[in-house]
Amino acid sequence: GARAAVAEAGPLLRGRRVAARRVALALLLTARSAWAADPVRGETLYVSRCGACHGIDDNGAGPRHRGLFGRKAGTQLGFEYSSALQDAGIVWTAKTLDLWLANPNALVPGNKMVVQLANDPRDRADLIAWLKRATAP
Repeated sequence: GARAAVAEAGPLLRGRRVAARRVALALLLTARSAWAADPVRGETLYVSRCGACHGIDDNGAGPRHRGLFGRKAGTQLGFEYSSALQDAGIVWTAKTLDLWLANPNALVPGNKMVVQLANDPRDRADLIAWLKRATAP
């Protein structure tokens, strides 16, 4: 009777539990990658890769970054931008900054930033996480 039905259903239930565990693991790994950005590492990257030209509060060869997120590219007062960047129509978000850091000349041909500083997606995520914290107005 009932015992035989449970015994017969056992492998099916175990299979579903294994599948459910695999789905849960995949979701956890996907979520972890979204949470994995390390702003402390991002600060170190900023200082070593960006700090020669940029500051949070001071312009250098590149513009200052205070108030970066939500600002239209090419509009920071006190810095002379290329017309290409001024005309690009980009608003700085995590997504647009990720594209910029990956390859500024692919995103905006003719801009003044001629270096690629963050080919690695993890580096970009860490830089962006730190910039979100450090550049709040």
